[in-house]
Amino acid sequence: MWIADIRLALPDRVVPRAALRIEGGRIAEIVEGAPRGPALDGDGLLLIPGLVDLHGDMIEKEVEPRPGAAFPLDVAIGELDARLAASGVTTAYAGLSFAEGKAKHIRTEERARGVIEAVARMRDSLRVDLRVHARFEVTNLRAEPVLRDLVARGLVGLVSLTDHTPGQGQFRDVEQYVRWQSHAYGEDPAAAAARAQERMGAPRAWDVARGVTALAREQGLPIASHDDDTAEKVRLMRELGATISEFPVTLEAAEEARRLGMTTLMGAPNALRNASMTGNATARAVMQAGLLDMLAADYHQGAMLPAVLGWVREGLVPLHEAVALVTSNPARAAGLADRGTLLPGQRADLVLLDDSGAAPRVRAVWRAGQVIHSDGWSARAAAQVAEAA
Repeated sequence: MWIADIRLALPDRVVPRAALRIEGGRIAEIVEGAPRGPALDGDGLLLIPGLVDLHGDMIEKEVEPRPGAAFPLDVAIGELDARLAASGVTTAYAGLSFAEGKAKHIRTEERARGVIEAVARMRDSLRVDLRVHARFEVTNLRAEPVLRDLVARGLVGLVSLTDHTPGQGQFRDVEQYVRWQSHAYGEDPAAAAARAQERMGAPRAWDVARGVTALAREQGLPIASHDDDTAEKVRLMRELGATISEFPVTLEAAEEARRLGMTTLMGAPNALRNASMTGNATARAVMQAGLLDMLAADYHQGAMLPAVLGWVREGLVPLHEAVALVTSNPARAAGLADRGTLLPGQRADLVLLDDSGAAPRVRAVWRAGQVIHSDGWSARAAAQVAEAA
């Protein structure tokens, strides 16, 4: 199948008028100009690789959209799958946290296990290639056996080490932590301050973390750090095997990650809003310092395309480099060599979009050559080909 009259975002440039052929679920051929044979008319739209999201927290909200209102897992995962496809995401790592230890909280070990096992059971029937990003909180001593079991069974695609203890990381400013808890969860400021002090005294299970990352390395899994705030913290994470620095909260941390050969990842909502929710470094600042490699959905999958294309409109980054932030760069960081670029032999994970307006419109999405989302464009284009034939 040919798709013609499209702009192509290649790894090193944008081709203004080209055609691409799909065969056997892969990109078979790319030509500049017109194709050789019948083709779907791309109407001059932009074709880019399918988005690769290494860190999306949305699955927890789908499973429990309101406190105590748990949805059936098949329904929740299916809904997230549809949202991801409609946003142009063809490979996603759903973030599941092993953090809280509260009996009725979504982030308990057993709740996370249930979601992860459901994802594994449903994977072959989903639109997108949905994988699991297991987030191990280093203060949660109970999570190790559950996480080790899931990693050993091959149910985890990426492991990250997180530490949300106030006084460092995302909440270096304890007062900021108190304000955040009060605003986000309605917690009394005095109670939040007391809990902050209690959490600051909690032990970190670094020996446990070493065991978890050693097992992850044995399984060939990528390892990420999270909310690095100092060069010293980055060096510790690198020693533990991390190759990705997620959401560095200072330029110092991002610089050290780059020096150590780690890739840096920031949140697309941060990039879209040009603001951190907790007053830390912005994605734009990291990008303008030449230290940004990737953007991830974080808490909203719909932010990825508007964020990178917004930077293009502002003249901050060329289109092909902006696209790489959400396609080829995260694919390489995750060790996925078969996707993320428009080159012959790569998987035909594709997104056709109209980028002419303030908000991009996704017209069609293919995964391995099969349409997984369309706003009606693909059906109309196929009808036109049939009529012409």
